[in-house]
Amino acid sequence: MIFSEILIFWYNKNKRELPWRNTKNPYFIWLSEIMLQQTRVAQGMSYYLKFTENYPTISHLANASETEVLKMWQGLGYYSRARNLHHTAKYISHELNGKFPSTFKEIIALKGIGDYTASAIASICFDEPTAVVDGNVYRVLARYFGIETPINSTAGIKEFKELAQSLLDKTQPGTFNQAIMDFGAIVCKPQNPLCDGCPFSESCVALQRNLTKDLPLKEQKIKVKKRYFNYLVVITDDDKTILTQRNDKGIWQGLYQFPLIETNKSVNEKELISSKEFIDLLPEETTISLFNPKEIIHKLSHQHLYTHFWIVETSSNQHAKILWKTIQNFPVPVLIANFLAQFELKK
Repeated sequence: MIFSEILIFWYNKNKRELPWRNTKNPYFIWLSEIMLQQTRVAQGMSYYLKFTENYPTISHLANASETEVLKMWQGLGYYSRARNLHHTAKYISHELNGKFPSTFKEIIALKGIGDYTASAIASICFDEPTAVVDGNVYRVLARYFGIETPINSTAGIKEFKELAQSLLDKTQPGTFNQAIMDFGAIVCKPQNPLCDGCPFSESCVALQRNLTKDLPLKEQKIKVKKRYFNYLVVITDDDKTILTQRNDKGIWQGLYQFPLIETNKSVNEKELISSKEFIDLLPEETTISLFNPKEIIHKLSHQHLYTHFWIVETSSNQHAKILWKTIQNFPVPVLIANFLAQFELKK
């Protein structure tokens, strides 16, 4: 049997039962693929079900506000996915009369959709023979064929795409693509792959050469940057606080946060309250206390945030306009959501 036949035979016996497997509606396939980027199925499932319940069509998603969409997305991370999803839903609804494009070329032109997602939608929904290449596919192919080209290099991206395309069963491309993704998630796992029961074990190069733990290869990662965040959790006598929306192009664009003072190192109370940012924001008399003596280290892909939350009590402040009881209505980064949960417990 050839590679695709073995793979599809395995898939038909072992495939995961997932809600988006029972449809060829491109909206649902698109939503599932965007959600599962950087997210495990177990975590993404509840979000998918919640989204499809609240936004059952592209039109429903397009008519929602960005704040509503970000709040619904809260906790999944990589929020640019949600913003792009919302932008593209509005484009399809308003510019394409609600009709989802049906070819790879048209789909990949949509904002927030790359080669992998376009290939998945085109093959699963429209039977276009274009292969997907995601982390699972890289791992399966690198191990089975013993490929040592780094998967995050220009040469590697080209090599693996061409190889996946050559292996694709063009008579059932959607099934093949789902099969190789499931195989990577269930059998050819990053850690502790199930080599003993693998249908490819006798011909897998990595297994024969004891390279399973080494493949796939990646080029050296970008150096992680350290940042020091000091959030000022303002509480006035009439139970109001300050929340501002992040509008820059950095992390958490569109989400809300407490006033932030970023420093080049960890600072103490004296250093914080003597800073120009603190004085400008809070010129009135305040009482300040540190909520978390031990810094919270929040790890993102290329940066680690060393974070302190400072509780700042004051009689009033001209910027404090948000009632504390409404704070849960705002989409916030998970770092702040976790703080709010802990803070409420201690109140």
